[in-house]
Amino acid sequence: MKVSEILQVKGNILYTVTPDAPLADAVNIMAEKDIGSLVVMEFGDLVGILTFREVIKVLHTNGGTVGNGTVRKYMDDHPITVTPDIEVNEVRRMMLEKHARYLPVMNAKTLLGVISFYDVARAVLEAQSFENRMLKAYIRDWPAETTQED
Repeated sequence: MKVSEILQVKGNILYTVTPDAPLADAVNIMAEKDIGSLVVMEFGDLVGILTFREVIKVLHTNGGTVGNGTVRKYMDDHPITVTPDIEVNEVRRMMLEKHARYLPVMNAKTLLGVISFYDVARAVLEAQSFENRMLKAYIRDWPAETTQED
C-alpha cells in the first residue's frame, strides 16, 4: 500500500496557517477542528508544521499560556515529508525512527495532504483485516483431500 492510497481514503481536507499568524489563533483552529497539526504555508510553499507537540512545549515554557508569539517562532521548520509513491511500511519506519506523528505529503513542491500516525495505523489494520478474511475464506474452501487406494 502506498501513501497515495491513504490520502484517497482520508479525503482532501487540509488545514493550513501562515507563519506570521498568532500561535493562539493556530491553537484555536486545532481545537475547533479537532486536529493535531497545521501545515505552515508561506507564498504557496511549505515552510513548516505545527503540531500539538510544539504547542505543549510552549505551554510548558510559558506556565500554561501560549503567549503572544507567532507560529513561526514555534513551528518545526524542517518537517520530514513523504511522496505519494512511498510504501506504508517505509512511512511507519520513518515515523518511528524520527518520532514524527504527522508527515506532509509532497509531489515536488505541491502539498497533497498530511498523513498521521493514526492514518497509517488504520490503513495497516484494514489491509491486515482484508488479508485475514481472504485467508480464512481460502482455508474454508480448501478442497478435501482425496485418498488413493493402491
